[in-house]
Amino acid sequence: MFLSRVEIDTKNRRKIKELTHLGAYHNWVEQSFPDEFRNPIRLRHLWRLDELGDKQYLLILSKNRPNIEGMERYGIPGSAQIKLYDKFLAQLETGQQVQFRLTANPTYAAYQAGERGRIYPHVTITQQLEWLIGRSELSGFHIPQLVLQGETNSITTRAFDIISRDHPILKKKNSKNIRVSRVTFEGKLEIQNLTNFKNALLEGIGREKAYGMGLMTVIPER
Repeated sequence: MFLSRVEIDTKNRRKIKELTHLGAYHNWVEQSFPDEFRNPIRLRHLWRLDELGDKQYLLILSKNRPNIEGMERYGIPGSAQIKLYDKFLAQLETGQQVQFRLTANPTYAAYQAGERGRIYPHVTITQQLEWLIGRSELSGFHIPQLVLQGETNSITTRAFDIISRDHPILKKKNSKNIRVSRVTFEGKLEIQNLTNFKNALLEGIGREKAYGMGLMTVIPER
């Protein structure tokens, strides 16, 4: 597995003029793996967009090594970085606490008799936070509570929060444009089931994984 990153050339408006919707970013990711176009079965690539300070990055998790030129198609030349991910995964342990970031599409299914469940986005911040908590056990982790000591008493608060929410456009062929609920979570978690947790890192969490959702990254606490 490879975890790759490239800085998007946001100052070159002419260069990135096509990046107006999630489908365009999806195509950029796919074109970063030219050898896979020859195979009848295409591999899934998890990806997300990150903002760090005044810079924007495309982050990709993939089984195969991406093509540098493909990654820098809309990126700053020389900014692409590709790292082996397997060695990092091997260092994770049950009971370990890590800092995490996850961009996801929090949704729920509403069922009616005789019909397939319709998918709806969670709308409020509370619903979106609870969505991630509800996913945590199946994904092999626990989000602890933090106890803050005040002047007169202690305050219990959650160890994660939402750092951004928006509704980017998703364009698909032969379909009308839609807006997708995109939420980025950040905070602290504890690994409880190592196998399930690694699977969540590699397979993603939630829906719309092809369009920049589901990728969780973690940094172990020292």
